[in-house]
Amino acid sequence: MRVLVPLVLVVSLGSAASCTAADPIVGPGRQAAAEAYVPDPPGYRVRPWVNGLEVPWSLVFLPDGRALVSERPGGIRLVRDGALTARPYATLETIAGDPDGLIDLIFGLVAGGEGGLMGLAVDPRFPERPYIYAMHTYRAPDGGDANRVVRLVDEGDSARFDRVVIDEIPASRFHNGGRIAFGPDGMLYVATGDASKPELSQDLDSLAGKILRLTPDGGVPADNPFPGSPVYSYGHRNVQGLAWHPETGDLFASEHGPSGEFGLRAHDEINVIRPGGNYGWPEVVGAPGLEEFIDPIVVWAEAAVPPAGAAFHDGALFVATLKSEALVRIDVTPVGEGYRVERIAHWFAEDRGGGRYGRLRAAVAGPDGALYILTSNRDGRGDPRPGDDHVYRLTRAE
Repeated sequence: MRVLVPLVLVVSLGSAASCTAADPIVGPGRQAAAEAYVPDPPGYRVRPWVNGLEVPWSLVFLPDGRALVSERPGGIRLVRDGALTARPYATLETIAGDPDGLIDLIFGLVAGGEGGLMGLAVDPRFPERPYIYAMHTYRAPDGGDANRVVRLVDEGDSARFDRVVIDEIPASRFHNGGRIAFGPDGMLYVATGDASKPELSQDLDSLAGKILRLTPDGGVPADNPFPGSPVYSYGHRNVQGLAWHPETGDLFASEHGPSGEFGLRAHDEINVIRPGGNYGWPEVVGAPGLEEFIDPIVVWAEAAVPPAGAAFHDGALFVATLKSEALVRIDVTPVGEGYRVERIAHWFAEDRGGGRYGRLRAAVAGPDGALYILTSNRDGRGDPRPGDDHVYRLTRAE
């Protein structure tokens, strides 16, 4: 497993001066990668692929050419032959209360703030194992909210419930993580947020602020770093993107930095994940170089990005960003036991003030060689544009 070489993008020291003894250690920057804004990436073109979605969160492709898009309010939409079908593939009904004690209603969903229907994943042995996985927020037996991953059985134009894969993941109005994906090892990885309780990220008995690793049926793999535990890495604030390097197989994760906690803001991160690694939150922010924590390879310290879904495509890591409204291309090179960040380009944006397509929730590499980009302009924080929300298709210009 690679040892990380911290190459951090312009980390500010200004926030550290106001910290108390109980506040995080804010790390200094090391080597800064070249960073640019590219409103019109040469050699590429963007076309709308699907329009009229409501806060799309995740996109997955099935081997037979179908695609599925999750919408945070509770619908899984089917795309067939490049067209969105009128009838939802599956619907998770919003639970307003639980007067009859029907906590185990599987298609119950609490949508609000950053919670709701989030990540999707496809069983790597599909269609032999015709399973679709979905992560969503629900009303827990104690009356609070929690997150869980459920498994559905594909039936062509629709799906039916199969089982709960993992539940009782702490949730809150903010910081739910939500990205799920199968790794090249055939295991299911689940990104969770700190549920607005930073201390949970360092608690190995809590599922909050972690990246979890499960078997496709929800069991704990025997080679997980903590015996009997689904925890794969910890010390995370709010992971929203998971992507595996196509050559090394290393897992990269995008993570939101603080938005006011401890008087800190920005410090959004790109991390390379290793089993059992502690990524510091809330003990450290940025890249302080302390032996017990793993530093990010990129930190945006001066202004919030923040990064969402990510994918390796065309030789680089592409990261969708929300507030900065750019598709960020990060060129990384394996060097020895780590990585060197060569350059960072903010596509479709002239500056940090905003981008052409608005808030971007995910970047997904398609089986056709295109990169698909999901907007998130109807999430209550964006400025909806005509036809929002979209899935755009990015290809090389002919």
